[in-house]
Amino acid sequence: MDPLVEAALRVRGNAHARFSNFKVGAALEDVEGCIHTGCNVENATYGLTVCAERVAVFKAISEGARKFRRMAIAADTDVLTPPCGACRQILWEFCGDVELVLTNLEGRTERHHLADLFPRPFDASFL
Repeated sequence: MDPLVEAALRVRGNAHARFSNFKVGAALEDVEGCIHTGCNVENATYGLTVCAERVAVFKAISEGARKFRRMAIAADTDVLTPPCGACRQILWEFCGDVELVLTNLEGRTERHHLADLFPRPFDASFL
């Protein structure tokens, strides 16, 4: 199995999702081959919840990584779960058109490029 997918599946177990019980794991590979992981962290207000994808990006940035190859996203769903809109925006700004590997607990995977899921992103070029 792909080590990036394994990392996303593994970190999913750390999710703090006691309100929705929707656990998500994400693993982001930088250009050096290091894997940075994140899981979703919920709270009672939901609005302050942070998705797994953003946790992984912010951890990677805080650890000094700046260029990325791909991200794996793992959830327990039949239809593979893509990043939400907020995560797509953060991924675009920090990672560019990275490859996304969506997976579930049964081992199904799909591969997409972020630009296919986020065709007209807003970024610094508009400022």
